[in-house]
Amino acid sequence: MFRFFGYEQVSMMSKNLLFSFSCFILLAAGNPLSAQVPVNWQSDVIRVAAFNDTALHNMVNTNQIYEAGLDTVPQVLFWRRIMNMTPDSGLLSLACNRHIFGCFATASWDKLGDEGQNHYRDSLRKVYALGDSASVLFTKGKNDFYDARAVIPQIDRAIPIFVQQGVDPFFAQAILLIECPGKTLKSNVGANSSFQLMKSVAIQMGLKVNKSVDERKDFDKSAWAAAKLLNTVCIPYTRSMLEKRGIAYNENELWFRLLVLHVYHAGAGNVDKALNVIDPCDGGMDLIQALWQTKAGAFGKSSQSYSQLALSALLELDSVTGREQDVPLFIELPKEPQEGSGN
Repeated sequence: MFRFFGYEQVSMMSKNLLFSFSCFILLAAGNPLSAQVPVNWQSDVIRVAAFNDTALHNMVNTNQIYEAGLDTVPQVLFWRRIMNMTPDSGLLSLACNRHIFGCFATASWDKLGDEGQNHYRDSLRKVYALGDSASVLFTKGKNDFYDARAVIPQIDRAIPIFVQQGVDPFFAQAILLIECPGKTLKSNVGANSSFQLMKSVAIQMGLKVNKSVDERKDFDKSAWAAAKLLNTVCIPYTRSMLEKRGIAYNENELWFRLLVLHVYHAGAGNVDKALNVIDPCDGGMDLIQALWQTKAGAFGKSSQSYSQLALSALLELDSVTGREQDVPLFIELPKEPQEGSGN
């Protein structure tokens, strides 16, 4: 028995009116951070108050996402829905473009077992005339993990640390939204802190990590180490990978920033292997979207999705601060469970 949900498109206009008193202004001279922000970032760093909150917080402008039309691409819409769904339901989608086949209860999917799940995937491939190798994935809702509102104080706190080290504050905002939104968790591979730093990397960046102390748990120190990692490893390697391929770049452009995020997550070596597969002649968002379809070395499914998650989480942050542009919002409307295949 599958439980499907219907979806009703609701205009964001009423939501934007509701948030009309949510304030955001460019950093003014009276703000202590404004004098520290380099000229090329001054239009990016803004002051924002979340809905129902009078306090202003430092944040990074996300206009580039809307200008590139990335707020409407299927992958971003998919992850935003996942970020707003509870874990007891999930989406079945085509991995290559995140086309959604259906939404139903996690318990019903789990009850099928491996054999039943594979049979259901095969039936979808047949109905949609997909090849046998087409990857069909079930993804549970993750609103228990992603919490853009909870990250706002951390972003406000991290931006000055990144600016002081001469690192684009976009990275502070994006990484905090993806890695451990509003919380500090230790991953199953040993990464820790809000910036998910591995022990060896943290030590290399100057933090103390041993049996008695783990400075990754100190937010300011982990932010400092993450900024140093970006400044001394991720950004220089990204420049190098592009330059050796003769690809021109502007470090303030969104695609360059997203490529750096991929390096932060997967490592320069794995990103370089993926670029070898793509063999690009130009940069731009076409390159980033090509990475979404590429596997090489340890650059796999989670690596492909990393910049998709960044874009989605940044838009979710806009949503809770009332800055989101007028785009369709999908609201889940439960329907009665249907017997049989769930069609």
